[in-house]
Amino acid sequence: MKIIKHNHALLELVLDSGTVLIDPGMYQEQLPDFQNVIAVCLTHVHDDHSYLPHIKTILESNPEAVIFGPSEVATKLAGLPVTLAYHGDHYEIGDFVLDFYGYLHQEIHRSIALVENLGVMVNSKLYYPGDSYTIPDYPVQVLACPTSAPWLKISDVMDFVAAIKPKRAFATHNGLLNQNGHALQNARVKEVTEKFGGEFVYLEPGQVLEI
Repeated sequence: MKIIKHNHALLELVLDSGTVLIDPGMYQEQLPDFQNVIAVCLTHVHDDHSYLPHIKTILESNPEAVIFGPSEVATKLAGLPVTLAYHGDHYEIGDFVLDFYGYLHQEIHRSIALVENLGVMVNSKLYYPGDSYTIPDYPVQVLACPTSAPWLKISDVMDFVAAIKPKRAFATHNGLLNQNGHALQNARVKEVTEKFGGEFVYLEPGQVLEI
């Protein structure tokens, strides 16, 4: 499987049977001309993960693509076909196997209502938690690790990585960082990943990781 990291939270996963997109959000200002998209996974309703104009554009070129997301995403995308996904759900589409984990977005502040959030495991290899520290009940080969957010504290990220102990990890959800911020946050994730025998990879937008 080819993993292409785009800006912020957008991931493009490519196999012979097609492409799966995860979280096409507003920080991807120029949307690539995605073709042969068979599924789009939306972890939650925030615009940096599920940006309605992008989703409409993707569906215009890929009308058969299946959208997966929690109920709040379906409400947000009213009029578009959304397959509801819940914690523990398992879907197979093309050569992709999608397993969903979690319930709620990480707390930003007690005054801000929590929204639904679903992490997704792809082909029992790649895990992306969305905006949460949900730990799947399956070993993680590759972790797409959030490194910057209003809800994020690096000590919590380090504990999250230590609990998962991925064989490989790369930084995502990092569109708000400058180069100094990338260097600082990545160093901590790298430290914990390597402590448990894993490898950390930093991907610039557009770069590819093959697994």
